[in-house]
Amino acid sequence: MDSRYKRAKLPVFVITLQVGFILIFAFLSEYDDSAKPFWKGKPEDSPIRQYYPSMNRSRIMFRPWMRGSLKVFCFPVFQDVHVMIFVGFGFLMTYLKRYGFGAVGFNMLVAAFCIQWATIVRGLLHAKVTEGEKFKVTLSEMMSADFAAAAVLISLGAMLGKTNPIKLKFKVLLSKQTFISFNSQASDIGESMYVHVFGAYFGLAVTRFLYLHDIDRSKKETTVYHSELFSMVGTLFLWMYWPSFNSGAAENDEQHRAVLNTYFSLVASVIVSFAISSSVHRHGHIEMDHIQNATLAGGVAVGTCANMPLEPWGALTIGAIAGIISTLGFKYLSHYIERKSKVHDTCGVNNLHGMPGLLAGISGAIMAALATEEKYGPSLYEIFPAMEKPVNTTNSSEPALKSDTALGRSAAVQGGYHQMLALVVTLCIALIGGMLTGFLMRLPILDRPRGDDLFDDAGFWHIPEGFPDAEPIVTVKKSPDVEMDSGPSVKITCVPEVTCF
Repeated sequence: MDSRYKRAKLPVFVITLQVGFILIFAFLSEYDDSAKPFWKGKPEDSPIRQYYPSMNRSRIMFRPWMRGSLKVFCFPVFQDVHVMIFVGFGFLMTYLKRYGFGAVGFNMLVAAFCIQWATIVRGLLHAKVTEGEKFKVTLSEMMSADFAAAAVLISLGAMLGKTNPIKLKFKVLLSKQTFISFNSQASDIGESMYVHVFGAYFGLAVTRFLYLHDIDRSKKETTVYHSELFSMVGTLFLWMYWPSFNSGAAENDEQHRAVLNTYFSLVASVIVSFAISSSVHRHGHIEMDHIQNATLAGGVAVGTCANMPLEPWGALTIGAIAGIISTLGFKYLSHYIERKSKVHDTCGVNNLHGMPGLLAGISGAIMAALATEEKYGPSLYEIFPAMEKPVNTTNSSEPALKSDTALGRSAAVQGGYHQMLALVVTLCIALIGGMLTGFLMRLPILDRPRGDDLFDDAGFWHIPEGFPDAEPIVTVKKSPDVEMDSGPSVKITCVPEVTCF
């Protein structure tokens, strides 16, 4: 009975939630006008023609398709981010030799769940459901859902190998979309504060509550050559598509700058990561876990100010600093934190996402404090709406721009009040929310791996025969030609099909 109960937990929990999602989408959501069937009246009165002219033409293109209707191509940037979520993050976490299925599989499960949950939460927050209004489903909302999934997957990295699918689903319900629902006036185009800082420190707070002494005693938190190689595949996917992640929410010249700044920052973090990794090894060797992670730190660190006029040298500088702190974090800081505070960070999310995310927030605050109309031009009020002067309060002969968010903030106030405050608030919410979630995840009904089940796929997955990292199968045979005082000796020989070690 106990075995059947445990076996039924995951299917019942998952299917119940999925049925709930279907019902919510059925009664409370609808397509946006841009996705509804083509208008049969006058072309100029079509909702799709009224909706899209205000959107960025570099991201939305119209092409004639089938009976004069319009096919909307705003898919490429979204797909880049989608690949990062399901391929990049999944394979990045496959470095544990016995947890490859869990890394890729649970990554897919959690991301698919989070995309639906984030769409529902965001929709309900912005729609007037009590007045009968339904929330709209658009491709831009799906990209936002992917961003939310990224925060959850980052926190998953801190808990990798130490939890189970039910706990992961439970964590999603209490993650970013639940704890961060305020509308900040801070600029964070690449979501370095709201995704990377939040995800990293939320996950670290959770893993502190899930700490077991079995983790320290486990011998399965190790790597092999091919697991490190698979992890590097994830790194390369993330590295190639990160400019889309940082520029997906931007438009026009801001989007162009975000792509350029992200690329420059990424290449600088690659160069510096190789150099620092070699310099801190006693034989001058390069450590693969540094390259898998620290080479991406530049993309995180430049995210907040990616759309700002950094100039190439500024982006290169941020990327270089990120590569340094990330590599040194993997080499020295992770073990120190675990030893002193019992926070076991499986994937080193503090080094890849946490500290570079803090650097991003600080960089964004500095850029905001130095922002001027001469430097930014019209982009100033698009990036920092709160700095726009309210109507009828300007002494300039030029009319003030109209905006509901115009507060007339100075550059110093924007940098100190909005940018830095947003970073501090995000960090506090992540830690408090993570501790609360970690406490609830310790409930007995939410079983957690212990002992030999830690960092091992065998507890949750059917493992194919011949798995090279499985326990070796041995046969014991008596050797008739060797006699000893205590009786016949035994000779242990491995079955030929299995590698012995």
